[in-house]
Order: sequence, then C-alpha cells, then structure tokens
Amino acid sequence: MSRNTKPGIVFAHGIWALLALTVLASGVATHLSAQSAGHATTAAKPTIILVHGAWADASGWYDVTLALQAHGYKVMAVQNSLFSYAKDIETTKRVLDAQQGPIVVVGHSYGGAVITAAAAGNPNVKSLVYVAAFAPDSNEAVGALLQRYPDLGLGKALGPDAAGFLYIDAAKYPKVFANGLPPTQARAFATAQKPIAGSALGEPLTVAPAWKTVPSWYVVGTQDRAINPELERFMAKRMNARVTELPAGHLCRHPSRPGRFLKSRRKPRTSRAGRWIVTLASIVPWRRRRESPVGVAQVSSATEWQGME
Repeated sequence: MSRNTKPGIVFAHGIWALLALTVLASGVATHLSAQSAGHATTAAKPTIILVHGAWADASGWYDVTLALQAHGYKVMAVQNSLFSYAKDIETTKRVLDAQQGPIVVVGHSYGGAVITAAAAGNPNVKSLVYVAAFAPDSNEAVGALLQRYPDLGLGKALGPDAAGFLYIDAAKYPKVFANGLPPTQARAFATAQKPIAGSALGEPLTVAPAWKTVPSWYVVGTQDRAINPELERFMAKRMNARVTELPAGHLCRHPSRPGRFLKSRRKPRTSRAGRWIVTLASIVPWRRRRESPVGVAQVSSATEWQGME
C-alpha cells in the first residue's frame, strides 16, 4: 500500500471487531518488501491466524474473518478445545506450522496465552496481536497473572461443573464478561459459552514467550471486567508492545462504527513491521493531542501509547 493510498474502511460487527485486525498486514508487507534489497515489488500479504479465548470459540471471529477476506487476506480461525493449555498450544501450533509465508497471529483473552507459546520459534510469524489478552512469561500461568491485580468480578462469577470445567454464571455474564454488548446479545452469548478446564488456567508457559522476539501489539479495553485493565497494561509494557486503549469491555461490538486502517505516526522500537494498525475508531477523524510525560497520545475515543523502556 503506497503512501498515497487512502485508508480502507471496513465496517465492524464481530467480537472486538476490527480491533483484532490490528493486523499490521500492510506494515508486514512493507517490512518484508524492504528486506528484499532493491526490489520495488510488494511482498505477499500475510496469513492472519485468529485464536479465540475461554468461554468462546472460533465462530466469534466470523465477522472479522469476512472483513479480512474482503481485503484479500487468507484467514484461519483456530478451534481450540479448551481442555488443556498444552492441548490448545498444540492445536494452534499445528495450524501455524502448516502455513507458508509471513503470518500475523491474533489472540483474544486466554488466546493470548496460547499464541505466546504456539508462535515461539516459528520464523514465519512476523507479528503478534494481543486483544485484551494474556501474555505470560516463562513459568507463568494465566491464573497467576490474574492474581497480580484485583479481581473486578470474573473470579466470583466462575463456577466448576462436575468435571472441573469452569463456567461463568449466566446471570453475571453480561456485566462481567460482555459489558460491551447489548443485554440481549450478552444473554445469548452466556447460553452459548464454551467452558474451559480449570486446570488449564494453572498450566505455566514452558517455553520462552514469543513476544520476546516477535514485534507485538496490544489492545487494552479500559472497561474490561474480566481482565483488569491494569493487568493488561502491565503485560503490554513488559513486552514493550505497541498499545491502543479503547473504552470497551472484554467483548465489544460497534456495528455503527467503521474500523479504519490508520497509518501509525511512529514505528515500534522492535521492528519496522506494523506501520499500519487497524483500530476501532469513531466516524470522527482521530485528532492527536498533546502527549503526556509518559508518552500517551489521546486520539478520539482511543488512546495509543508506546510501552516505556
């Protein structure tokens, strides 16, 4: 995509909609093209791998998949069992290993912990995108991360079945897990939630995290009640990710707002990849305001900042 190309607009209807599109795809292509010394041709678009979290499944990426495919990207949404962390890593890794060419991996919620392990050591993975997601370090489990900051409601809403799988109390689901959805949709999601084995949340990461070597982006939901936003900021800063903050809950739908491909004014310190990010913006154009001492730039309804070193 050239500098003169106007930003593409895609209307978002999926879970976290085009937040997940933080797809950096054009940036990855630009990066790969730059690596081909002296070549003016544009590199092939990367494959986008989408990884769902707990109490959800791959169907949650349906509208995101359609939007990406409309822009010419190959997309695969991994269907994880949620039976164990190790099994979900294995399933996702198998999908990643089957791809040819550059890959952008997107994880939502628990899916972030999965991609942190599954993408490790894969030379084709060029970017990681964490959407209100867990990003553990070596020997760290999702459950341990949750204990770092105060519980905002998820812990008290969880209950195990006879087999040890965790469900979110249907009555509490709309407020705790789906506070970004209309009540009727939240209730429908509550009835269709896919439980996760409680033991999966206690399984630690056993490899070096992929985010230590792969350029990463993070989307923080400032109204998240499932993962404390402060925990999201902690993980994003620790991985030196490029961060976008949005006033949204853990699940979010904004059917009236377009997702726009916006050119980033600054490149991440770790890579040239990701010159372009996709974020959920209001119809009002983004306006950059004066940055705070910690490097925060207010842009319309979102906040974008670079993790401090």
